[in-house]
Amino acid sequence: MEDTVRVRCPYCREWIDFYVDPDTTGMLVEDCAVCCRPWAVTVERTMGKLRVQVNRTE
Repeated sequence: MEDTVRVRCPYCREWIDFYVDPDTTGMLVEDCAVCCRPWAVTVERTMGKLRVQVNRTE
């Protein structure tokens, strides 16, 4: 399974290749590699498929 996804920062709108550890699922906070603002990241794995959603933290 590929554990790198391309996501767009909800603040600066830059596209970033985001690596997700193979054992990671659920919610976490990660800083943007470009603008350093915090993301609320949701990681789901269903039937071998990785899904990552990135939103602004509130």
